[in-house]
Amino acid sequence: MADETRLKRLRFRAWRRGFREADLILGPFADTHGPKLSDAQLEMLERLLEQPDPDLYAWIVGARPAPAEFETEVLLLIRSFHLSARTAREGDLGA
Repeated sequence: MADETRLKRLRFRAWRRGFREADLILGPFADTHGPKLSDAQLEMLERLLEQPDPDLYAWIVGARPAPAEFETEVLLLIRSFHLSARTAREGDLGA
């Protein structure tokens, strides 16, 4: 499990990327899943957060395939998180 300083830094980076669409996916993901990630998963999340916003966002939403080195369990978790949040929002709109 990660130390609190590392998690705070990760959450800050996830919420303040400068690309609002990515912020709204990565920020809540880091808040929700960050404390549960293993050290290896946290390292991958940190590597993903180093990527350019348009690329990372496109990989998450499926607009472009991610390079093999980033096609990891963590990216799959982010995609699943985004999809479930989007599905919940769409369900709320239909109610």
